[in-house]
Amino acid sequence: MVKTIVVGVWVCIVTLAAVYFSVDMATKPKEDPEAAKKAAVELVKGESITVPVLKDGDVLGYFIGRVSYMMDKEKMKGVDLPMTEYMTDEMFSLLVGSKMVNLSDPEAFKLDEFKKTIREDLNKRLGDEYVKDILVEQLDYMSRDDIRVGQAGGKPNPPKQIVKPEKPPGAEGEGAGAEGAKPEGEAAPAGEAPAAGGSHG
Repeated sequence: MVKTIVVGVWVCIVTLAAVYFSVDMATKPKEDPEAAKKAAVELVKGESITVPVLKDGDVLGYFIGRVSYMMDKEKMKGVDLPMTEYMTDEMFSLLVGSKMVNLSDPEAFKLDEFKKTIREDLNKRLGDEYVKDILVEQLDYMSRDDIRVGQAGGKPNPPKQIVKPEKPPGAEGEGAGAEGAKPEGEAAPAGEAPAAGGSHG
């Protein structure tokens, strides 16, 4: 008799536990891997960088770029990283040294390869996986002749857009890296960097 009662109580406990966990699992919000991934990173806005294109010591024009970074939140805590200095050096290496942009055929530019190289090179310099992703908010080219037109009082041609600007997460509809944006202010003399536009700085 006692054994029967004990077995009955045990069955009730198991049944109640099963029902509880079933209800709990059914009502528990599902984890969103994408949301968790976004929560682990932080957007660090990059600064506008101007890279002169040289040939035989003469300036042919300028690349105007702005690259932002999706950084690991935890690893960034209390760390001051010289991102602007590293990024300036990286842009020189890729655009002038490696010539990743063919100005006669800008559509052949491989954006994914460009971003992957930047991310890997920066992490190598920083000594850890700080940079999770790269956003190219601006990459344009302005020739010396276009600059001279502005110096002469004419209306300079807009910079040649190498890539369509990538917007930071949550910036849809905002003016982050507006397409075809022009540098503000007077065009710089040949051999000096043109102003890189307040909307990109």
